[in-house]
Amino acid sequence: MRQKLLHPFRVTRLLACTSTLIVAVGLAGCQTPGLSDITGSIDDKADIGRAGDPRRDTELYQASYRANPKDADAALKYGKALRASGQRAQAVAVLEQATIAHPGNRLLLAAYGRALADNGNFQQAFEVLGRAHTPDDPDWRLLSAQGATLDQLGRYEEARQYYSSALKIVPDHPSVLTNLGLSYVLSKELPKAEEMLRRAIAQAPSDPRVRANLALAIGLQGRLAEAEKIVRADLPPAEAAANVTQLKQLLMRKDRETARAEGGKLPIASAGRPD
Repeated sequence: MRQKLLHPFRVTRLLACTSTLIVAVGLAGCQTPGLSDITGSIDDKADIGRAGDPRRDTELYQASYRANPKDADAALKYGKALRASGQRAQAVAVLEQATIAHPGNRLLLAAYGRALADNGNFQQAFEVLGRAHTPDDPDWRLLSAQGATLDQLGRYEEARQYYSSALKIVPDHPSVLTNLGLSYVLSKELPKAEEMLRRAIAQAPSDPRVRANLALAIGLQGRLAEAEKIVRADLPPAEAAANVTQLKQLLMRKDRETARAEGGKLPIASAGRPD
């Protein structure tokens, strides 16, 4: 999963891949970089690995793992490679067995928690991530990841407490600010979302994924021209056009979902109108 400035990691399906908003883990089925990669962060790019070819790395680490399934490092690398290649259920299975064999290994617990989040097991992910660090030795990445899982569960206020704790350790870190901004998107507090995402982009101005998140928050407020300008910034024309198209599609999906929700409140005779 990508760094979940957007990673990926993955949202309550409304705006991202189908009917989900964005936050927390990686959006299943959204593998293309750009607007379709918007999501909250469950981890850093470095956590998944720096592999240029996830399939090759999966095969490499699979051999090491099969040679010694009880080796914690081999299981960790294989689990991360499986996550990077999108094999979420297999990553969960490998890392679950590894944590059973090594219950006190925090690196394995962290990877297992992230794999669970990738797979949509948000409550269990939250609990496992909590076991991967302690109050006297907190990890800001895991605090942010726990916040992202809580957002996926609709527990926005609790999630923001975790982001606040993470920001006390790494003030103004763009990954945490992005997750916080997307939390506000999910709860439809769009001015607050924009404020947090602008703070994030001030810290990571060259990251197109941060700009994509900001563009989405602005577009949801009806300022499409401004959102398009942000999406187009510093991109080749073809890529900029593709991202603008994706942005418009996301906003159209949101409008359809809103229309359907409002239609359900109308008298039965009116609710049957074609879209």
